[in-house]
Amino acid sequence: MHMALTHLNTVVMFDQTGFGPSSYRLRKRLRGKKRCKATGADLTDTSCYAHSIEYDVSSNRIRALRLDTDPWCSSGSFLSNGTLLQTGGYRKGSRGIRYFKPCNSDWCDWRQSKRSLSVQRWYSSSQLLPEEGNRVILVGGRRAFSYEFVPKHSSTDRSHDLPFLHRTHNRDNDENNLYPFLHLSSDGNLFIFANRDSILFNYRRNRVVKTFPRIPGRGSRNYPSSGSSVILPLEHGNGFQKVEVMLCGGSAPGAYEAAGQGKFLKGLQTCGRMVITGNRHRWKMEKMPKPRLMHDMVILPTGQILIVNGARRGAAGWNRATGPSLRPYLYDPTKESGTRFSIMRSTKVARMYHSSAILLPNGRVLVGGSNPNKVYTLANVTYPTELRLQEFIPHYMDRQYHNLRPQNLSVQYNSSSDSGVGYGGEFTVRFRLGRRWQSKAVEFTAYAPPFTTHSVAMNQRMLWLHGASMVREQGGWVRATVEAPPSPEVAPPGYYMLTVVNGGIPSFSHWVRFINA
Repeated sequence: MHMALTHLNTVVMFDQTGFGPSSYRLRKRLRGKKRCKATGADLTDTSCYAHSIEYDVSSNRIRALRLDTDPWCSSGSFLSNGTLLQTGGYRKGSRGIRYFKPCNSDWCDWRQSKRSLSVQRWYSSSQLLPEEGNRVILVGGRRAFSYEFVPKHSSTDRSHDLPFLHRTHNRDNDENNLYPFLHLSSDGNLFIFANRDSILFNYRRNRVVKTFPRIPGRGSRNYPSSGSSVILPLEHGNGFQKVEVMLCGGSAPGAYEAAGQGKFLKGLQTCGRMVITGNRHRWKMEKMPKPRLMHDMVILPTGQILIVNGARRGAAGWNRATGPSLRPYLYDPTKESGTRFSIMRSTKVARMYHSSAILLPNGRVLVGGSNPNKVYTLANVTYPTELRLQEFIPHYMDRQYHNLRPQNLSVQYNSSSDSGVGYGGEFTVRFRLGRRWQSKAVEFTAYAPPFTTHSVAMNQRMLWLHGASMVREQGGWVRATVEAPPSPEVAPPGYYMLTVVNGGIPSFSHWVRFINA
């Protein structure tokens, strides 16, 4: 249900703690934790069974983790030091604040904060803020028409009412404004999309800066209609000042209620793009090859968007969708309208409600999850609980491109600090390339890994960085000087996956950290 890639190349995954016993028993003793009490298959004792794991991609090794409160339908963001800040959830977990700091040890585990959120937040969204890199804003949630900051600066720091969430709440059809889409604009303001509407919000002054046009067409885009959204790659060529968002899919009006009666309405087929900077704002609409909802949108190192998982009919929720979308779509935002979508090869595994997908450092996409059932159910249902992981292998990983792929990537910071590169600074990237290369064809991308759940990739962000210079050395080596982003508003502090792209063929990624020097 929830996945996130850490800067140590492990993937943290977790699920609802109330689903019953999993296949992984927790250790009898965990440092600082109570002993498992259950003598049998006790569904109520979460101290016995793991509902979270850390997956090492390179070794294909799984390590069980322990959750003290239920993170079902929660939110998350990576802080500047690589710690995953995880917030909200269900029942006792709805005001929970949890931390996972990855390390090269088997003792890393979830830590439950003694502090709590101001209000219960179930199906809320999280965005890392640029000022410090260690503070996030939480927006929305079921019956939570407000936002708040974590961590809080004082005991009087509280939640703040957001009228926009009241206006976008559909009382007669199960809200449709949960898990709002959040994107940080390069001017430091926050883009918020809920249901069919969107605003640009100055969270520092609690003020709406802009109200954007309503996206055309009927139907809704947010949970439980469950479309998906990305901020398109930011480019150094325009000073990272052009910020464009994209939304795809969702559910028809009344789809959630109809599915509860066994009627599955066709999902939305449209995508909308809109530039949120400047003074002219208009949704530019286009169509996907087929209707889609509950899908994931993953930004690839090439700047293309992979649309994977989901269904064609219904809405999100327990068994409220049918018609699995087995064919991924590849979207190229640089092509002419009408030619941007390509249809990929089909999978045989249905990825329905509670699926996720994330980009890996090797350029592949890890796909997991799917459980539209109220408990773990492995048989005798249309869409059983799915325990298999898959990798989607993009076209650029084909062997025919290996001679074009940059190899042996390394990063050196050009400053006294070895912990990262400051904004506006430079760093050195060294890699190997074959004879067939041209400096104009070599580009550099930086990718912020998201926290993914329910078709929402929180904090996903990619930038095309400026390669200031490149020098060819002996043995096929290339030494490049690359400029860091100019400000934390463009790229909030933290770890990014740096990739060298040669003529559309990406290297394996190397981690780089942007810091407030």
